[in-house]
Amino acid sequence: MDPNKRPDDMERIATPEQAQAFIDEQVAAIQDQVGDKKVLLALSGGVDSSVVAALLIKAIGKQLICVHVNHGLMRAGESEQVVDVFQNQLDANLVYVDAVDRFLGLLEGVAEPEAKRKIIGAEFIRVFEEEARKVGDEVSFLAQGTIYPDIIESDGVKAHHNVGGLPDDLQFELCEPVKLLYKDEVRVVGKELGLPDEMVYRQPFPGPGLGVRCLGAITRDRLEALREADAILREEFDNAGLTQSVWQFFTVVPDFRATGVRDGKRAFDWPVIIRAVNTVDAMTAEVPEIDWAVLKKITDRILAEVPGVCRVCYDLTPKPIGTIEWE
Repeated sequence: MDPNKRPDDMERIATPEQAQAFIDEQVAAIQDQVGDKKVLLALSGGVDSSVVAALLIKAIGKQLICVHVNHGLMRAGESEQVVDVFQNQLDANLVYVDAVDRFLGLLEGVAEPEAKRKIIGAEFIRVFEEEARKVGDEVSFLAQGTIYPDIIESDGVKAHHNVGGLPDDLQFELCEPVKLLYKDEVRVVGKELGLPDEMVYRQPFPGPGLGVRCLGAITRDRLEALREADAILREEFDNAGLTQSVWQFFTVVPDFRATGVRDGKRAFDWPVIIRAVNTVDAMTAEVPEIDWAVLKKITDRILAEVPGVCRVCYDLTPKPIGTIEWE
């Protein structure tokens, strides 16, 4: 039987009882696979890696070494949440790497989207390699949040690592406890493991993070404006009950300014663009009709609370022709 193929008779995990049965099964399987060896996991804070971390902590405790790399391109509060949940609540063996200055220094003046992606991905690998070398002699396994769509999309062979493409010379055996699950099943398991809703229902987030939503060459002031505007958008969508009904929503700050008036004086500040979409497979997407009062409240708050912003726009472009992300 192919270990990377989901059995035809495998039931969908949809209930807490089914999730608990899966957890019990995987805890035993992990203990059998790992024994008394140590496991390394890149913990992004996304649902897949978070569920794998929680499963491994339940199975092997401190034998798991989680590495969270803060590259400065996370949304507001995300790195802090990873530390709070895994280090403070679950007592995980967590290595927190503050690499903000390192990443932003390399990205300074780089405007081309693909160049930004390559810099962020390559530097992430370097940081993770450095941390892996520090514990390399003790670690035998690399855990990943691989899920079944990853395997399907790569035609049965996972061609890329969730941590961004680790080099072959790491020589770790893989531990992938959720590789036969779909995303909705991973969320049910995460809920049963006691992870917070903000982590379990975290929206799809690009690997380069806010680096591809701060358009053009990233600057610290625009990046912070983007982060603050995004936090307001998420808070107001949550207040309006839209978090579960809108598939993905975020803000974008472009690398140009617009004229405005603030306190009776001319302002020359950035626009913030709101992007919201509904989709089934991310291949096509429609823009939801958001209540005008909600959009107005978000606009008022962004203009009042986020320095350096003088306009707020709502992107009405479906996919196709526009992509979901701007870069």
